[in-house]
Amino acid sequence: MKNIFKFAEACLLQTTIDEKLALTHQAWQTLENGQLSLLSEQPALPIEQITFPDRPILLPPRDMPKRKFGSTEGIAAFFHAITHVEFIAIYLAWDMLYRFRGLPDQFYQDWLRVADEEAQHFELLSKHLQAMQINYGDLPAHNGLWDHATDTADDLLARLAMVPRCMEARGLDVTPAVITKFTHLGDNASVALLNRILTDEVGHVERGSYWFKWVCEQQGLEPEAKYRQLIKQYYKGGKPKGPFNREMRIIAGFSNAELDWLENTTL
Repeated sequence: MKNIFKFAEACLLQTTIDEKLALTHQAWQTLENGQLSLLSEQPALPIEQITFPDRPILLPPRDMPKRKFGSTEGIAAFFHAITHVEFIAIYLAWDMLYRFRGLPDQFYQDWLRVADEEAQHFELLSKHLQAMQINYGDLPAHNGLWDHATDTADDLLARLAMVPRCMEARGLDVTPAVITKFTHLGDNASVALLNRILTDEVGHVERGSYWFKWVCEQQGLEPEAKYRQLIKQYYKGGKPKGPFNREMRIIAGFSNAELDWLENTTL
């Protein structure tokens, strides 16, 4: 029987993208077949030991080239950026289940499913890029998403607040408008791809909300107050700026009180 944490460590240390994808799908299939052990035998390696491919070149967000969305180059750059987000999301899902131990089996099963779906997204986006005559890694990218993982490596509630319930939830806010733009452009392939990703991301954020509330309950904490505290503590700039997609965020486990707080610019 294979072990989920050994799969996780192999994926997080693997710099060959195809191998990382193959291991991720193999782990999910092994779980589906009832042959994956969830027994924690060895502690997690420090997050600083996790490795990334040499490409793309990573730049600070302020140094990223500006490209207009309306041009062919701009659309390619947009999808390259989304592809990079989905690639880092594979790491984020694996690290979520790898770093935090002693939780119910469902926690590990949920985040392995997320890792597998993020790998599917990456593969679909990579093919989409190739149709535009570029490959993932041909353009620079920024690594702001992974910074949230390193910042929260010792705090599960902070990780759940900052990754699925903040950064990933942002996709629920902005993606529908992008889908509308591609619909107006008559780009049906891009629309279908973005709709597929958006549907899955609602589920990922919902799992983040579920486990955030579960851990709060175990620790005797009030979830809405704890969420506000963690966002203020970890989010650079105080808290995310709107507009927020209330409908999708409610489906994904946000409360009206949380959304009222996010939308209130004076708090």
